Amino acid sequence: MSARRRKADRTKRTRNPVAEQPPFAQPRLLMAPTAIVSDDELEAIHQASLRVLSETGIDFLHPDALRMLAGAGARVDGERVRFDPEMIAEYMAHIPSEFTLHGRLPNRDLRIGDNWICYSSVASAPNYVGLDGQRRTGDRAGFQDFLRLGQMLNSVHTFAGYPVEPIDLHASIRHLEAAYDAHTLTDRAFHIYSLSRERNLDGIEMARIARGIDDETLEREPSLVSIINASSPLRYDTVMLEGIIQMSARNQVIVITPFTLAGAMAPITIGGAVVQQNAEALAGLVFTQVVRKGAPVMYGGFTSNVDMRSGSPAFGTPEYAKACLIGGQLTRKYQVPYRSSNVSASNAIDAQAGYESVWALWGAIMGGANFIMHGAGWMEGGLHASLEKMVIDADLLNMVSTFLAPLDLSDDALAVDAIAKVGPAGHFFGEAHTQARYTNEFYSPMVSDWRNWETWEEAGSPDAKSRANATAREILANYEKPPIDDAIEAELRDFVDRRIAEGGVATDY
Repeated sequence: MSARRRKADRTKRTRNPVAEQPPFAQPRLLMAPTAIVSDDELEAIHQASLRVLSETGIDFLHPDALRMLAGAGARVDGERVRFDPEMIAEYMAHIPSEFTLHGRLPNRDLRIGDNWICYSSVASAPNYVGLDGQRRTGDRAGFQDFLRLGQMLNSVHTFAGYPVEPIDLHASIRHLEAAYDAHTLTDRAFHIYSLSRERNLDGIEMARIARGIDDETLEREPSLVSIINASSPLRYDTVMLEGIIQMSARNQVIVITPFTLAGAMAPITIGGAVVQQNAEALAGLVFTQVVRKGAPVMYGGFTSNVDMRSGSPAFGTPEYAKACLIGGQLTRKYQVPYRSSNVSASNAIDAQAGYESVWALWGAIMGGANFIMHGAGWMEGGLHASLEKMVIDADLLNMVSTFLAPLDLSDDALAVDAIAKVGPAGHFFGEAHTQARYTNEFYSPMVSDWRNWETWEEAGSPDAKSRANATAREILANYEKPPIDDAIEAELRDFVDRRIAEGGVATDY
């Protein structure tokens, strides 16, 4: 083959990854979730969790939370709170099984609960690896690149936290500038960190401004998420509880997520770790309903194990997947929405990063998770975010969604007539039945390369990492800022500038 012909063939293969993505849409789990334990075993886990709550209890490090819980019927002794099973059952019954999380624009609204699934970007990484291959401490420029990339990836439904922490913004004003960037560079629902009362109040007000709505509408239409982590084992600290108080009081979304690593902050057995996870989760879920009955909240599962030789967290392991499946069974028992995660402990874009993410997603999806945190771009056990991994994970999420799409088993799809037309020893490439479908019924990944060895080698033997790098560069080059009303953007800027002039928030805690 001549060099000119080879170049022409490569030109024909050039694709626009932005245009060829599946549309922005939420998948649904139409098959039955996987049950890994029997009903009797699940009940044993539930009862063991109730014993922990009733006998050992949970520490709540917030005076107002202690008063509210005592008034609701909990047994409070200093900072230790014990819950009777009847109280747990009473308040759990108020949690909505399904709700809508509203995006900045209506076409970005997300259904949370039932069999709906949504994917978030990577969140909360302190470092990131740029497209030049350099690992950096988080900064605003990197933060903005992740927002732009996520905005252009249709499988990223929401930003459940800062994809990377913009540490070059002072902590007193970081939440203001970061939220401004998120609300203006993207049109997705956003997340705020519950790190102080003032940060919560600022975040809630900026979400209201960004949507152009009044306070009453905001309380009817949840538009903001905050992750609340128990300080495992068996403790909720002051800022986390303040976040529940402020967010749930305004009917915004809380995700209660114990951080239970078996062998470190939880028992080394998966059963014991899940019992502790469940006890901590139930305590947090109940408190949201003590603050406001009917407030939207999710049960978050994040139980994994540690490498006992080093003490480092391990993610995307069989143990992690098992805990995901049990967590899903528990949330179906309680009829509350479920959060899980796409995770990996790998430091590099390699086979480990791929198979750990697949393991994690398999456990999450088949566990019936409604909200997949860190869906795209999470690396090194959460210590860094990767633009290349974000593109690879977006491909993986699209594959999951395509797998979950219902099969077409209509008479035409069963193709009896097409089989008859082609007959023995023919082929289906040119058949009308094929031509009518191949462009829109089969997902073409942005990163996977299915050429044979000769053409792959001619193209420079591009591996997944290099293809993801090129794809990320192309997507960022084609970034388009989503529409936002000029008056709304100006009001957001005015709010941020005013709060900065006031000094932002205190950081002497």
